[in-house]
Amino acid sequence: MKAEKDKVVAVAYTLKVDDGESGQELFEVVSEENPFYFLFGYQNVLPKFEEAIAGKSAGESFSVFIDFENGYGDYDENKKVIIPKANFKEDGKKNRDLLKIGNVIPMQDDKGNQMRGEVLKVDYLGVHMDFNPPLAGFDLFFEGKVILVREAEQVELEHGHAHGPEGHHHH
Repeated sequence: MKAEKDKVVAVAYTLKVDDGESGQELFEVVSEENPFYFLFGYQNVLPKFEEAIAGKSAGESFSVFIDFENGYGDYDENKKVIIPKANFKEDGKKNRDLLKIGNVIPMQDDKGNQMRGEVLKVDYLGVHMDFNPPLAGFDLFFEGKVILVREAEQVELEHGHAHGPEGHHHH
């Protein structure tokens, strides 16, 4: 069976990233024992990543270079914002643990879109946060192997994403 639309594909890979300055850095390793499952053809992964895997069967390997423009976009200075500390109070108490530097906090913008912001620093102005994706501005190098290709279950097609090794019975 080949990787194509409406199939669930499991892949193992290493992801190296390159910011053009310090050279390549290992960012993520997904092992063959615990591969990453995704539903092919539903924009669940970067289009170039999918292209690299299209038509491959279990056991075949792939490697793909994705420049930042086709990855997570350029780093956008405008996505760094300062949010009043009062917004982070819970039950009227300051939530100190939440505002540690480097913490990534799930938030919503005024339209209700989910965003993830990383705390850069906290000072008298408020909480400085960065809403760029962690890999914004990075070129990506994926090397990996297709571990499994299976038919998607109806419920997976309806939801538009894979439900892991066994579909729904797994959880």
